[in-house]
Amino acid sequence: MDDILSRIEHTVLGPETTPADVEAVLDDASEYGLRACIPPCYLELAGEYAPDVEVATVIGFPHGNHTTAAKVAEAEDAVEAGADELDMVCNVGLLKAGEDDAVREDIESVVAATRKPVKVIIETPLLTDEEKHRASQLVADAGADFVKTATGFGGGGATVPDVELMSEYAPVKASGGVGSWADAKAMFDAGADRIGASSGDVIAEEYFEAQEA
Repeated sequence: MDDILSRIEHTVLGPETTPADVEAVLDDASEYGLRACIPPCYLELAGEYAPDVEVATVIGFPHGNHTTAAKVAEAEDAVEAGADELDMVCNVGLLKAGEDDAVREDIESVVAATRKPVKVIIETPLLTDEEKHRASQLVADAGADFVKTATGFGGGGATVPDVELMSEYAPVKASGGVGSWADAKAMFDAGADRIGASSGDVIAEEYFEAQEA
């Protein structure tokens, strides 16, 4: 498996996602050596259809304002259904209200619920730089494995400055608006460890073309 491609998570998370959509993403992931990120309701399908693909799913998605108990239950259920990694959304409202302890405890509870890697989506398009610093520090303090830029449903996505800022605190998954190999390379160069993209197949093809050039 190519090291670069194994750091890309081919993603399908929209509200109209069908089983066929998930199978298509898993086909691409298997062909190109990508990871996948899919809705939790399709985890068992993924395990049966493409057991070779490393699969992440989402927790508290897309707004992050589920109760902590609900997020913990989601995490436990997802792991039981076969998730290899969990991408949880932090509570942006509590972050903006300055309730940092509550935000950290929410993340800590999900981290403690499973030994699987946890990425925390802080939804950077909705945050000031000060809030991005605070959120990234809280993710690190809570013991999560990655801090992630965005859901892709919050009016924006990953930017190079945000990845650079966040990488000061924890490994970064850049997600939202990464649609080409040029975009992905810019994020990797800025310090991202992972990429989340609905066009993972396009990125892979462009990556191969770039290697041949």
